[in-house]
Amino acid sequence: MSIQKLSISAILLSILLLNACVPARQFEDLQKKEKSCQEQNKLLRSDNEQLNIRNTELASQVEELRKNVTELSRDTSEQGRSYRRLNDLYGELTKSYDKLLANNEKLLAGNTEETRRLISQLSQIREELQAKEDKIKKDSLALHDRESRVNELQSSLKEKEQKVKELQDILNKGDSTVNALRKVVSDALLGFQGNGLSVNVKDGRVYVSMEERLLFASGSTVIEKKGEEALRELGRVLEKNKEINILVEGHTDNVPISGTLSSGAKDNWELSVLRATSVVKIILNSGSIDPTRLTATGRGQFMPVDPANTADARRKNRRTEIILSPKLDELMKTLEQINKIK
Repeated sequence: MSIQKLSISAILLSILLLNACVPARQFEDLQKKEKSCQEQNKLLRSDNEQLNIRNTELASQVEELRKNVTELSRDTSEQGRSYRRLNDLYGELTKSYDKLLANNEKLLAGNTEETRRLISQLSQIREELQAKEDKIKKDSLALHDRESRVNELQSSLKEKEQKVKELQDILNKGDSTVNALRKVVSDALLGFQGNGLSVNVKDGRVYVSMEERLLFASGSTVIEKKGEEALRELGRVLEKNKEINILVEGHTDNVPISGTLSSGAKDNWELSVLRATSVVKIILNSGSIDPTRLTATGRGQFMPVDPANTADARRKNRRTEIILSPKLDELMKTLEQINKIK
């Protein structure tokens, strides 16, 4: 969902609701846009999980290839030893055959029965030699095929290992980027922490959580002065870090809204979306930030940080979370290259 479209829709909705006349079609449009934001966020979470799963699968494939190469190398060595033994035996038998042929005339002059026996033995030896020679040729071809296969596997293994290393380097770089971003954001917002603001790292992303008391009056979507200062500080940081996507999530407590608020919100869903939109506008106005980097969405009361039904839990749950994620273009390119390797 584009931020400009959402902003215009929010303004129109507010004007219509202030006049106490909210066309059903505009309300449905807002719900559809909110649903689109939720689906985009869900896809981002799913992509992150699939990348982690794919990294584990690739590591497993590399280990399996390494085992296959080891077994093939062992088989190849054994085939080589067999080939040399058969070749030596073939040489010895050939020498014996030549010696017998050289003595053939002498043997023919002797005992005829002995001559026939020796000729029979020579014929048998010749057949055995031929059979062994055929086996040697067959084993030699098999050995050559195995060596070719081993070389192919080794080459493929090295290529995959290199790509997996590149993938790991990218993941490490992403972790370093996230940790560095957390520090920069924490330093920029240091004066607001402890007053309803916290900065944490979770699932490879930086979470900037702001409680309602820092940003909004009860039921309002107008950002208070102190909250606006914090958001402008954050906007200046995000302006310098252009490779970061920004997801703004509005959250409420589980107390239903009675009637229609001054903001125009009739329930917690609408209130959370409108608050997220207000935060996005302040961030965009804090510097030169590409609007396509930002997404605003509302979670209502359905993702509490504290499920207890107490005043303190409800206070924690009334919050806005700004989730900062590194772009994954380089990582996706490397995964495509790995999938092309046979």
